[in-house]
Amino acid sequence: MKPWDGIVSEEEQRAYAAAGFGKPTGLGKRPALIIIDVQYRTVGTKPLPFSEAIKEFPTSCGQVGWDAVANIQKLLETFRANDWPVLYPHVAPKEGFDAGRLADKVPALMTVKRSGYEFVAELAPQDKDILLPKKHPSAFFGTPLASYLIDLGVDTLVMTGCSTSGCVRSSVVDGFAYNWRINVPHDAVYDRSRVSHAVNLFDMGAKYADVMSTDETIAALSRLAAGKAD
Repeated sequence: MKPWDGIVSEEEQRAYAAAGFGKPTGLGKRPALIIIDVQYRTVGTKPLPFSEAIKEFPTSCGQVGWDAVANIQKLLETFRANDWPVLYPHVAPKEGFDAGRLADKVPALMTVKRSGYEFVAELAPQDKDILLPKKHPSAFFGTPLASYLIDLGVDTLVMTGCSTSGCVRSSVVDGFAYNWRINVPHDAVYDRSRVSHAVNLFDMGAKYADVMSTDETIAALSRLAAGKAD
């Protein structure tokens, strides 16, 4: 069962399939793991329902974020074991000069406690990982992400993190536009809206990315590591 089943109608899914959307592109030879905005401000300091989590951090997604963290951990272990690159695009603490249109739309971003910007401990970066502070939704906009990926010889991006409909989606679209292969493990990304999460996964899977489960992604990565093409 796909995460959009029951939300995107069967008729609409058939229409996209009939038009030829959604063909898998597969993995290349050199993947990188992109962990977007997995900070305490997006999950809270402990697993809680959304209604409770936003009392600590208004920008928290709650339990769904922690569910995704567990799956990102699995992916991170696979990447570490194979010495593949791991990059962390993340929102830096907001300052007064950051008050632009994003702050106009989401004023709560300007009031997040400094502790909210810390990386979730279970996914803490290591010395060789690349940290990329960003000011806008896309991990590519105004950052040297593309330059790092080219230098590392990366041809495939495994996109994880928050939020599915915001920073993940915009990064997926930009990465696709640069011609990278994109993989989105649907249970390793998260959003405060179940509907937005599902609809954006459906649309990304149709147009820009291979959308599959974490376990399916790890299986494909394991075949790649063993030198077995899909």
